[in-house]
Amino acid sequence: MVGVSKLRKQQGLSLSGLILALILVGIAAVIGMQVVPAVVEYQSIKKAVLDARDRGTSASEIVSFYNKAVLAGYITSVAGQDLVIVKGDTKYEVSFAYEKKLPIVGPASLLLEFAYSTDEKK
Repeated sequence: MVGVSKLRKQQGLSLSGLILALILVGIAAVIGMQVVPAVVEYQSIKKAVLDARDRGTSASEIVSFYNKAVLAGYITSVAGQDLVIVKGDTKYEVSFAYEKKLPIVGPASLLLEFAYSTDEKK
C-alpha cells in the first residue's frame, strides 16, 4: 500500500471549466471579427486623408482626391464632405471623427469612436 499514500491529486481542466473557456474564447472571437475590420477601415481612412492632403493644393482638391481614394478603397464611414479642412501655416490640416456601433448580441453593442487630425501640434 505504499503506492496509495503517494498518489497526487489529479490536475487538469474539468469539463465545466473547458466549456466556460470555450465560451469565453468564442465571445472574444465574435467581438474580434467585428472590431478588426473597423480598425482596418480607420487605418485606410487615415492613409487616404494623408495622401489627399499631400496631393491637394486647395480644400476642394483634397476632397476630390479623398473621394477617389474612397471609391478605390471601399471606405464607407467617412465621405469627403465629412472632412474638416483648415488652412494651416504651411499646408492644409485635415481632420475627421466618427463612431461605429457594432451589435454584439440582443441589446448589447460595442461603440467605437475614431478621430484623427493631420495637425502635428495636437
